[in-house]
Amino acid sequence: MNSLAIIVLNWNGADDTLNCVESLQQQTLRPEIIIVDNNSSDDSVERFEDHIKSQKKDAPILIKNSQNLGFAGGINTGLVYAKEHNFEHIGVLNPDAIADKEWCQALVDELSSHPKCGITTGILQRRNSKTLDTTGDFYTTWGLPGPRNRDEPIKNAPNKTGEVFGATGGGAIYRAAMFDDIDMFDEDFFMYYEDVDLSFRAQLAGWKVRFTPKAIAYHKVGASSRKVPGLAVYNTFKNLPLVFIKNVPGKLFWYIGLRFFLTYWLIFASAVRHGNGWPAFKGMLASIILKPAAYKKRLNIQKNRKVSVNYIRGIIHDGPLPNQTGLLKFKRFFRIK
Repeated sequence: MNSLAIIVLNWNGADDTLNCVESLQQQTLRPEIIIVDNNSSDDSVERFEDHIKSQKKDAPILIKNSQNLGFAGGINTGLVYAKEHNFEHIGVLNPDAIADKEWCQALVDELSSHPKCGITTGILQRRNSKTLDTTGDFYTTWGLPGPRNRDEPIKNAPNKTGEVFGATGGGAIYRAAMFDDIDMFDEDFFMYYEDVDLSFRAQLAGWKVRFTPKAIAYHKVGASSRKVPGLAVYNTFKNLPLVFIKNVPGKLFWYIGLRFFLTYWLIFASAVRHGNGWPAFKGMLASIILKPAAYKKRLNIQKNRKVSVNYIRGIIHDGPLPNQTGLLKFKRFFRIK
């Protein structure tokens, strides 16, 4: 069985992607690199083909999608290839990220040393080397996900390994066997929160998610979403309800659901105030259309749940998170258990 493949998803960003690929080619644990191009309209494919031809050995694999499948569908293209070629561990790294040379080794070591672990993640910090982007993901009792340590100084990064709720799709390594158990990324998400959904499904199925501070990567935040105005807002309003519907167990459904209902409308009002009402409204409509499919998926996910509701409640953050300031004033109206 092959050891490790890393998927790098590209859409009209050859400069960043090639920098990312070069950082992976300098790893102490060399992965098979799979570049998935999501139907770029620039010269990305030609530049990747030139890069591959220039390699004397261990050249990346290039997969060309005939349409833009978003993050979820694009990564799934790479996952299918990696699974067909029997890779034991399969990772993802954002094309606008650069990995420290020990990144792969640290994540694989953490994964290998914990048999019940399905996902490992590390420190993803901003390129300015001053602030953190994420050290894993939270899910809160308000139905909102959020990154650990977002915008905090580097010194605040956890210095010990441990379990976390979820891992960012910006940089993580997965045990291939986990995908056989819980399936791959949900392509209804297209982009945004598909990584939270995957982590939640993993946790429900008994797979742990772990963090290691030894795996460090450097990220250009928002390099992809800025290319299409309103895309982030649209997918946020489309996908947040899908995460909630699919994954929150029945005994917590209304406990979290009441807060989520309030939260959803508060952030909608905020979007309107900031001139993003139209993409928010379109995202809301898209979510309504996708809800029947989400409830159908929920039946299977909850039927196959292997952990207790108390365990799930224990890994869900009470919230709101520090940067969710608009919700803090409402916290006193809800009794937090």
